[in-house]
Amino acid sequence: MSKIRWLLAALGMVMIGLVPVLVSSSSANADPGTILQFDVMTPVTGPYVGTANPIRMVPGGGLPWMITSGTGFLSRDGRLDVQVRGLVLADQPSVPANLRGVNPVADFEAIVSCQTITGGMATVTNVSTRQFRASMAGNSEIRARVKLPEPCIAPIVFVASPAGAWFAATGG
Repeated sequence: MSKIRWLLAALGMVMIGLVPVLVSSSSANADPGTILQFDVMTPVTGPYVGTANPIRMVPGGGLPWMITSGTGFLSRDGRLDVQVRGLVLADQPSVPANLRGVNPVADFEAIVSCQTITGGMATVTNVSTRQFRASMAGNSEIRARVKLPEPCIAPIVFVASPAGAWFAATGG
């Protein structure tokens, strides 16, 4: 019986010794600095086209858009990485025929919108990046650092025109 106790005690010590290794390896995969990671963006369409229904004070682009893909992340320190593919004007009757499936805007910017607290009141703070080249096929890489408010609650990332009208936003 003492051999079994000794074996169980040894096995227990080995298991206890593995706990820090298992915890540190699983923690190494998580990035505690990422406050938003996304693999879906929704284009401006329907009632969000134009200025009638802004989202967090950001008006929609003047025509409906479509997007093939939009991915990225936002870190606590304000690092923003957005990759869009196929962000072009929609194939809809409201879009002039010669512009359907085309991005007519040479540069995109990103706008990060946060709910925050100012003077004890709930407020919205929007911060913009500089402009980044966008191809006629609607492809663009936005890599920037923005100054986020503290706290930055429920962030939304918009891909927008240089004038600040959004074409795509995080969410699906």
